[in-house]
Amino acid sequence: MDPLTASIEANWSEFLTLLSEVMQIASVKGEPAPHAPYGTGPREVLAYVMEKSAAYGFQTTIIDDAIGYAHWGPTDTDYIGVLGHLDVVSAGSGWSYPPFALTEKDGNFYGRGILDNKGPIISCLFAMKLLKDLGHQPQLPLRIIFGTDEENGMSDIPHYLAVEQPPRFGFTPDCKYPVVYGERGVVNVQLDFPLPVQETQLLAAFSGDQFRDHVPDHLSVTVGSQSFEALGKRSPSNAPELGDNAITKLAQQAAPQLAATPSLQAAFQWIIQSFHQQHYGEGIDLVLEDADSGKLILTPVVLQKSASGLALEVAFRYPVSVTEEQVLAGVQKALPNGASLTILRSIPGFCRSKDAPEIQKLSTIYHQVTGNDPTPVTTTGATYARKMPNILAFGPSFPGQKGIAHNQDEYMAVADLRTNLEIYLRSLQTLTK
Repeated sequence: MDPLTASIEANWSEFLTLLSEVMQIASVKGEPAPHAPYGTGPREVLAYVMEKSAAYGFQTTIIDDAIGYAHWGPTDTDYIGVLGHLDVVSAGSGWSYPPFALTEKDGNFYGRGILDNKGPIISCLFAMKLLKDLGHQPQLPLRIIFGTDEENGMSDIPHYLAVEQPPRFGFTPDCKYPVVYGERGVVNVQLDFPLPVQETQLLAAFSGDQFRDHVPDHLSVTVGSQSFEALGKRSPSNAPELGDNAITKLAQQAAPQLAATPSLQAAFQWIIQSFHQQHYGEGIDLVLEDADSGKLILTPVVLQKSASGLALEVAFRYPVSVTEEQVLAGVQKALPNGASLTILRSIPGFCRSKDAPEIQKLSTIYHQVTGNDPTPVTTTGATYARKMPNILAFGPSFPGQKGIAHNQDEYMAVADLRTNLEIYLRSLQTLTK
């Protein structure tokens, strides 16, 4: 057994204790408080991780109570960076295990953040500790950077870049393997369907767990004396084919019953025709595709009553060779008369060279540890790599693993967490030689 593998085996229980303690902090975004711009939970977990990092012998810095880092090695600004996040999405309902705990059962670990992203980023911190304990001397400085607003817009990164240089190279362990060299563009739009005043008055507020990170699994509404309820299946919004969207199911259920409110009925019928079980733009004649990233993906994520009628938020993830303008033009063309479009979120995609030497190093390590095909890939997700220069996504999910992160009973196989720790340990050693 080589020294790195032996070190993991000897310190595995210590690592799990650290991870368990971090996962017990419910670091869901809340109301701003003094010295806690994203609420007390994210600030508490950041303080705890900084305390542990300092105890391991690393230099620690917290910037604007929003983001922090553990630094090892020379103090110059030409460094390798690993960037992850300590904030998590809300637990939601329907858990079989305590969401804010680390539970092991039948070969899996369960808990909010085990995959996204506490498990992976704490693996990287512990890997840096193991290297230090083994006597590794980094020729390049190494920083593990801990964000606390990744799930709600990544507004923590500008705080960091206002006072720190970006790394010369690095990765975020917040996506999938192998190395991710490109990320699709993301644009969220609100489609407004104006209704006559009398129809708007009959429409009550929608009730359900709706947010742009996931396919909604429950939605209900009352129109006049009629009540409608739809049950679907939750999945991440970048994998709508794994879910069953309660928005379009509700529209399907309600539309035939709304003859007395014809404008609302027409809006629901358009939603059905355009989006029900049509995830790739075929319902609005917007099928876009390229070799690097595949097909455009769209997901209705929030349906609500507005002051003037009905408002639907739709998330689009478009191929790296496509422009946002192309997507918006296609959507605008498909809208029914009177409907309008507003941009809610715009995150440009990127595509980098697959042949960079650092990418080759990470690909080689991934192949050596797992035996899997190391050919770099693109993703439908949106990671910190869009906001931090010179960062690419690398792990933690293996090929075929999809739609786990934001669901109830979020999990990661014990063996996969162990493999991630080894991949990151060897990667940090190689990148800092």
